[in-house]
Amino acid sequence: MTVQPIRLFGDPVLRTPAEPVVDFDAELRRLVADLTDTMREQSGAGLAAPQLGIGLRVFTFDVDDVLGHLVNPVLEFPDEEEQDGQEGCLSIPGLYFDTKRRMNAIAKGFNEYGDPVQIVGTGMMARCVQHETDHLDGVLFLDRLDAGRRKEAMKAIRQAEWYDPAAPPAVKVSPHASPFGLGR
Repeated sequence: MTVQPIRLFGDPVLRTPAEPVVDFDAELRRLVADLTDTMREQSGAGLAAPQLGIGLRVFTFDVDDVLGHLVNPVLEFPDEEEQDGQEGCLSIPGLYFDTKRRMNAIAKGFNEYGDPVQIVGTGMMARCVQHETDHLDGVLFLDRLDAGRRKEAMKAIRQAEWYDPAAPPAVKVSPHASPFGLGR
């Protein structure tokens, strides 16, 4: 259980869909512990395994005093209600942009032992499970921004002190159908 370095925007691992977890073993439990320690050290609301360079479908979360994790998540949306609010990412440090998400989400998956888990989230919890599941699909929240916001975000990234122009990032359009008509 240790704090690990977080991969930053431009790292190809952030754009690579993660593989499903098949072994619920001690190695997976170490990964969950490392994700949790790293997320908490960085004061994040969530952290996905690809952000540590590990291509597995696992994420941790710490929202509204609820700390947990989810393995092999699948999302469901019980309604069409939306929210539009500030969203950031530990892989894009210090930058926040208004991002449309569903207001309510149900995330189903497993815990680190392979037991079924369901998270029913609204507001920030719904935003978090959508954001982290996107990471597992190789999608960044920037992909969900409308064209104007995406242009503003890319300008801010190029001006960020952590940005490395030697490794120029590529923003792609989300491969997922957006419930809002954005990111296509």
